[in-house]
Amino acid sequence: MSLLSPGKLPMKLLDRLLSSYEVKDKRVILGPKIGEDAAVIDMGDKYLVAKTDPITFTAENIAWYVVNINANDIATMGAIPRWFLATVLLPEKKANTKMAEKLFKELVSACEALNISLCGGHTEITCGLDRPIIIGNMLGEVEKDKLVDVGNIEVGDSIVLTKGIAIEAASIIAREKGKELANIFGRKFVNRIKKFIYAPGISVVKDAMIASSVANVHAMHDPTEGGLYTGLLELSKAGNVGLVIYKDRISLISESKILCEHYNLDIMGAIASGALLIAVDKRDTEKLIAALQKDNISSAVIGKVMKKSEGVKIKEERCLKNLPEFHVDEITKIYRRL
Repeated sequence: MSLLSPGKLPMKLLDRLLSSYEVKDKRVILGPKIGEDAAVIDMGDKYLVAKTDPITFTAENIAWYVVNINANDIATMGAIPRWFLATVLLPEKKANTKMAEKLFKELVSACEALNISLCGGHTEITCGLDRPIIIGNMLGEVEKDKLVDVGNIEVGDSIVLTKGIAIEAASIIAREKGKELANIFGRKFVNRIKKFIYAPGISVVKDAMIASSVANVHAMHDPTEGGLYTGLLELSKAGNVGLVIYKDRISLISESKILCEHYNLDIMGAIASGALLIAVDKRDTEKLIAALQKDNISSAVIGKVMKKSEGVKIKEERCLKNLPEFHVDEITKIYRRL
């Protein structure tokens, strides 16, 4: 039996595991499912939306990462992130008071920036770790008629991508390989990319809130591990639809492209938080793009929703082919060179 690679469980394995389990509580409106960004629980007059996610690829600014990554998945459901809990695991023989205070300050700052309450969690010094790890649990709420469920995606919908890819990958590479890259591209270049988590930013909360408020949005999904292509496959599977994507319409962040090419990474499979996929009624496409632009958020139509029988395709130079799969995020390749 072969060992599994770092990153997400393979999609087929995860699907098999999840399909073997049945949620008993009828108040669970949306349970575990590939492509669903969060769970949804009926709390009476509103839905409670719940998400958990760790930060493992980098140790720098992980508190900011963990708050924003979890808030993103709440927002893609049309909900407002409200409450956050954090499990903070500090590495044995490296943890000290300064490390703990710095992480706590970052957590508070990240929560305050999104008007989120840090309301609990757990902290410990953990054996066997070589870097801090934070696992976040974000809770939000949404009016029942405002929930955005990927199951409502429709054939003919436009697929809109905000900002571009791969913001998070570039930031991680700059943090993990900073000294090496500074010798090649210069310190200013590296420092600028490190700040990508703030601008253009890994948060898509604003993107999602604007989309929900101005357009008939049927689904939203933020591509994370496995990059844009994995996010599209997850969206397709969750919505039980096909897709056709036009590669030349996908916006690539120039610095991300430079770093991915330098390390021979396929940018389409590199962790891509900061971008948001929106499936919107094609009649509302222009209205959505205009509203995002008004808030200085760039966006573009990169494809459309098709029947499931047509599969998930990428169109490149007049050639239509199956969308490639990334079983492991491309970013993992840089750790083999550390």
